[in-house]
Amino acid sequence: MSLGLADLTMVDSGRPPSPVPTDWPTIEAWLGLDAGLPSDFKRLADVYGPVDFGAYLWIHTPCAEAGRFDYGTWLRDTHRTARIELRGLPEQERYAVHPEPGGLLAWGESRGGDVLFWDTSRSADPDAWGVVVHHTGAIPGSGLRAWHAYDLTLTEYLKHTVRDTWELPSPPGPLMGPLPGTLARTAFLPDAQPWAPPAPTVPRLTGAQRRVALRTGTGLEALELLSPPPAEPYLGGGSWEALFAELGTRLPREYVTLMERYGAGCWSQWLRFLTPLRTPDHEQRFATHVADVLDGYRQLRASHPDSFPLAVWPEPGGFLPFANSIDGDNLGWLTQGDDPDAWPLVVWPRHADQGPPLEGSLTDTLLAWQRGTLATEGLPGLDQDDDPVEFAEFTAWDSQAYW
Repeated sequence: MSLGLADLTMVDSGRPPSPVPTDWPTIEAWLGLDAGLPSDFKRLADVYGPVDFGAYLWIHTPCAEAGRFDYGTWLRDTHRTARIELRGLPEQERYAVHPEPGGLLAWGESRGGDVLFWDTSRSADPDAWGVVVHHTGAIPGSGLRAWHAYDLTLTEYLKHTVRDTWELPSPPGPLMGPLPGTLARTAFLPDAQPWAPPAPTVPRLTGAQRRVALRTGTGLEALELLSPPPAEPYLGGGSWEALFAELGTRLPREYVTLMERYGAGCWSQWLRFLTPLRTPDHEQRFATHVADVLDGYRQLRASHPDSFPLAVWPEPGGFLPFANSIDGDNLGWLTQGDDPDAWPLVVWPRHADQGPPLEGSLTDTLLAWQRGTLATEGLPGLDQDDDPVEFAEFTAWDSQAYW
């Protein structure tokens, strides 16, 4: 079957592509596309499945592989990121993003972090949709524009990437390449399976519960409603008394209460609460993490005291970490005074200057952050179009977790 690329492409013998059965009418209905998806994309998917094109572009066809990729999740996350990025443009330069009518609809990405979309506003005929690329790197001809629209369909765009030199063919623009015309099964999807749209679900919270969780509720009761705790929280097997003896200090009662309800785990796939009660024979116990973090901070402070102004525990008022983000930020207390219950929270941000202590308690801080009403360095906020109930979650760990 010709895809308009036959004279330019060759199959990678080491990772030959293979199709994944696709129920196009069901998927197109789920996407809300009355006229369907571009026919060249569907032909490519039917013949090759998920493809690594030119050893640089991933063309994401509808498929799933447990723990690695889910087409619907990828679309949702990619479109959310695009909406956030586009708000940085002047209003007249912004694109709508799917599922808005005429919105950009993602179909691929590059190893360099570029994301490739169709502009569905271009025509009522999907076969006439042009490509829009969100470029993230320095690409010849890009100037200062990160978003670039091409008068090219998917197949036409791919054909223009296959060339031998950096010279940009007509039409001009920051085209990728030169790329080889290779087609390979996407390496991280060796066992991709058919994908089906998720079944409709009953909302987790009633209207009254949403009001409590997002507006009127307070403290641990509201937090548990918004971010349900696990049935069996994992703490590590030791005791609080043994931990306090090893650290040489008691920890705030509020922290102990929160941990006994939730245990160790990750909040909203971002903020990781360390496992507190591992026994001294465990290599990755709480005190070990604290010592490692503070040793790193001391070294940075010795070289750049203006950028790293905090005292570190057990110095008076020193920083004592108990949680970290997936991006390397650390959340902890400033151990000011003899009463741990009065210690203020503070974030040591990885990519920003040190800020002041946080104003709220630990539970109040978590609740505000999960509600999307708190955003500070190290605790990024929600987008204005996000539903906090969808993003507020707690993933519990077990004894096999590293942290």
